[in-house]
Amino acid sequence: MKRWLFFFQYIVNPRTVGAILPSSKFLGSKMVEKINFKNAKYIVEYGPGTGVFTERLLEKRNPMTIILLVENNKEFYLLLKEKFKEEKNLFIVNGSAENIGKYLKDYRIPYADYVISGLPFASLPKNVSIQILINTTKILKKDGEFITFQYTKFKKVFIEQFFTKIDVKREIRNLPPAYVFNCSSPQINRGRKYGV
Repeated sequence: MKRWLFFFQYIVNPRTVGAILPSSKFLGSKMVEKINFKNAKYIVEYGPGTGVFTERLLEKRNPMTIILLVENNKEFYLLLKEKFKEEKNLFIVNGSAENIGKYLKDYRIPYADYVISGLPFASLPKNVSIQILINTTKILKKDGEFITFQYTKFKKVFIEQFFTKIDVKREIRNLPPAYVFNCSSPQINRGRKYGV
């Protein structure tokens, strides 16, 4: 069911879905392996889709940790609402990651220890990607991390404009194989270059 939904949404919204199939459990595990779940108080996830990464976050988190999901696709949003309706300290927003500052205020979340992203930066409009990354650097705690994956290293140079340290690992047990970028040391004044 989830695979067909994912494929259909890719056909309808290829620029925002960015993949034909959901991420594998192996990629999900690699996305969260560097998270300090004992100390993390607030975790944000952009573009959770069908919830593969979310499931890993919920398995490993401290029960008091607050997780905020931001999903722009209405069908995926409804799926997530139903799938995780029994979860405590989990909030789901149907909206764009560009507005993450507003969503944190709405839920009285002061900052993010980690931001996990399933967004397809390779296909998103550049101005949207810029706004998302600038706002991500603003909400992250000083020693926080932005964790994303891409199917190529093509966007690494672009992301380096916003984070001074990026650790890259490959997960071949995914279709297609993917690269996980662990990004830290945000360049908090980067918005000036773009007039933000």
